[in-house]
Amino acid sequence: MSDHPPSSLNTEGVFEPFHVSRVPTEEVMRGERYGMRFQHLSSFGGGSQISVSLEVLPPGRQANQLHYHLLEEEHVYVLEGCLTLRLGEHTWELQAGHYVCFPAGQKLGHALINRSDQPCRYLVLGAPHPHDVVVFPDTGRIAVKLTGEGYRQSATQGYWEGVDTGGPA
Repeated sequence: MSDHPPSSLNTEGVFEPFHVSRVPTEEVMRGERYGMRFQHLSSFGGGSQISVSLEVLPPGRQANQLHYHLLEEEHVYVLEGCLTLRLGEHTWELQAGHYVCFPAGQKLGHALINRSDQPCRYLVLGAPHPHDVVVFPDTGRIAVKLTGEGYRQSATQGYWEGVDTGGPA
C-alpha cells in the first residue's frame, strides 16, 4: 500500500492545494542510458487540460528518446542543476532559470541529457492531445497516441524496440 493518496481530492469533492512531497514519485530506467524520476503534479491536483511534471534527471542519463510532437506542445523550465538539450543536430547547455518551448508541429527532435555529475530538477509542462503523433527521428519510429502503438511503415513496434539503451548519452 502506498504512503501517498492518489490525489489531492478531499472528502467534499474539492481538489485542495498540496505540497509536492505528497505526490507519488515514479521512476523509469531503461538500460544504462535512459532514466528519470518524476512526479505528475497536474493529475494529482485534478488537472486534465494541462500536464505538469516535476522531473529529476540523474547524472549520465537521458530522459527520453529524441522526439517531436505533431499536436502536443511541451515546455521545460530548469529549477536546479544543468542539462544538455539536444534540439535537432544542435546542443545547448541549460542551467537553473533556463526555459525552452517545443511548439506542436516543430519538426525538430528534442532530448534532455544530464552530462553533469549532479541531478537536474526541472518542470515539464504540456498540453496533452488525445490524437497526438510522436516522431522519433533517430529510429524512424512513429507513435500514434490514439492507438497506443508505434509504427514503422506497416509494422508495429514497442517503444524501446531498436533503441540502443546502453552506454552514456
